[in-house]
Amino acid sequence: MPHLPEILLNGYRNFMTGRYASESSRYRSLAREGQAPATMVIACCDSRAAPEAIFDAGPGELFVVRNVANLVPPYAPDGEYHSTSAALEFAVQSLKVSHIVVMGHGRCGGIRAALDPSAAPLSPGDFIGKWMSLVAPAAEAVAGNAMMTAGERQTALERISIRYSLANLRTFPCVSVLEGKGRLSLHGAWFDISTGELWVMNPRTGDFERPDID
Repeated sequence: MPHLPEILLNGYRNFMTGRYASESSRYRSLAREGQAPATMVIACCDSRAAPEAIFDAGPGELFVVRNVANLVPPYAPDGEYHSTSAALEFAVQSLKVSHIVVMGHGRCGGIRAALDPSAAPLSPGDFIGKWMSLVAPAAEAVAGNAMMTAGERQTALERISIRYSLANLRTFPCVSVLEGKGRLSLHGAWFDISTGELWVMNPRTGDFERPDID
């Protein structure tokens, strides 16, 4: 009989005897009453940057959508398939979250691909190339800066792309209206996989700063 990879089954066993056992009443409450997270996190699908782990979140505390390079496309009610937009619509309109956090991270493969347009597509569909074209103007500007090292260009675009996504979030009427009424706050953050540092975007200046957590 086909079965899950053993590492997943072992993890599930640990979950059931550990976290689930200690929080079973909370899980039952969430099953009975439904979820009501206050925060939505739009993050990268990179396996090294899981929001629930970084923010030490318990069950029901975060509504998370993950995609390549944590991008948000602009509002486009064109009848096509839009998974990130659908998740955003549900979080804002149904769950009525109070905060949306766009969280990027260091060493992002999607951003690296955007900085190297000469790289061959991974498949004939070139889905990554099409997706990363959302930040193509910034990628071209950063890639052309000969005064920056490759690492500096990577970090720069990772952070600029967060600003792009925040700008695109505001093209959604449900977001812009609620933000204007003070009922929804947008935030940018960048996580350094190597050091564990979290940098938060200053909403006034756009700079990324280390929060004081001591």
